[in-house]
Amino acid sequence: MSDFRVYSDIPRIMVPTAAPNRQPSGSSFAKLLNEAVQQVNDVEKRSQGELQKFLSNESDLHSVMIALEKADLSFQVMMQVRNKIVQAYQELMKSQV
Repeated sequence: MSDFRVYSDIPRIMVPTAAPNRQPSGSSFAKLLNEAVQQVNDVEKRSQGELQKFLSNESDLHSVMIALEKADLSFQVMMQVRNKIVQAYQELMKSQV
């Protein structure tokens, strides 16, 4: 059930809209992106750890393949999100003020 960790983290990372005494800052989006990249990096490190365990005969092939596929899928999703952000930025730059 740890596969659903991303879904359980959503309430933690979403900021309530009516937060009193909150100063406006642009760092919340940057913080959200930084946390997402850090999570992808953690998944990659765990998959490398599983691979090392397999090479030293401490783990089975199924665990290694699952960890590697999770890391690959996480990276692909992160790249698609990055592409969408870049595309949105380029659209904003095309618009006339």
